[in-house]
Amino acid sequence: MSHTAHIPSHRKPRRSASKLAVRAGVAGGVLSTLAMAGTASASPAEPVAETTLEMPVLNLDLAAEVASAVTTAAENTRSAAVEGELNAQEESARSGAAAEAKQAKEAAQKKADEEKKAKEEADRKAAAERASRTAARQTLQSTSGSASGSGSGSGSSTGSQPGAGTVTAPATGSAAAIVNFARAQVGKAYVMGGTGPSSYDCSGLVQAAYRQAGISLPRMSQAQSSSGTSVSLNALQPGDILYWGSRGSAYHVAVYVGGGKFVGAQNPSTGIVERSLSYDKPTGAVRVL
Repeated sequence: MSHTAHIPSHRKPRRSASKLAVRAGVAGGVLSTLAMAGTASASPAEPVAETTLEMPVLNLDLAAEVASAVTTAAENTRSAAVEGELNAQEESARSGAAAEAKQAKEAAQKKADEEKKAKEEADRKAAAERASRTAARQTLQSTSGSASGSGSGSGSSTGSQPGAGTVTAPATGSAAAIVNFARAQVGKAYVMGGTGPSSYDCSGLVQAAYRQAGISLPRMSQAQSSSGTSVSLNALQPGDILYWGSRGSAYHVAVYVGGGKFVGAQNPSTGIVERSLSYDKPTGAVRVL
C-alpha cells in the first residue's frame, strides 16, 4: 500500500458566502429586536387602571322597602296638599268672619245712632208740646181771669171757648165706634211709636180708633192733620180729629169725643187721658167721616 493513503479530514466543510450572508442578516434582525425589547423594558410602564362596575342586586326585602318609601312619600305629599287646602279655607273663613263682624258692628252702630236721633227728636217734640201746652194754659187762665173780672155775668166768655158751639148729642154710627174705642183706651200707657193694644202714641191711637169704623188713616200725625176737610173748633162733632201745630205739619193729634172733650195719648207721664178742650186748646180740626 502506499504511504500516502487517504485519511478523512475532520474540518467542517466551508459554507458558502450566500448562506453566511443570510445567517448574518437573521442574526442582526434578532439582535435589533432584542435591543428594542431591552430598551422598552428599561423604561417604567404606566399601570393600566381597570374599573369594574358592579350592578346592585335587589332582593325582595330591598324592593319592599323602596315601595314603602315611595308610598310614604306620596302619602306625605297628599297630606301636605290637604293641610295646605285646609289652611287656606281656615284663612278664608277667618277673613269672612272678620268682614261679617265689621259689617254687623257698623249696622249696630248705625241702628244705635238712629235710635238715639229718634229719641232726641221725640224728646224735643215732647218738650215743645209741653211748652206749647203750658203757654196755652197760661193764656187761657189769663183770658179767663180777665173775662171773669170784667164780665157782667151774661156768659159772653163762654162763647169764645173752643167747642162752645159743638154738637153735644151722643155720637152714632161710625163716630160712635171711634169715640167708644178711644174712651176705652183711657188709662193705657203712652209709648213713642206704639200702635196698641197695650200702649199708643198720639197718632197710633187716632189711627186705631178710625180703624174701628173701617177707615184707614195715615200713620203719622202730620199726614192725619191733612186728611178730610178743615172744620172750625166752634163746629166740632164727635169723631173729628184735633191737631196741634200747623195743618200738614202737626206734632200732636187727638179724637174729639163730644161735650167739649177729647181723648188723646198725651205723653209718657199722663198716658192716654180724656181732657177738656180748655186743658190744651188745639190749633185746628179736620173731619174725615
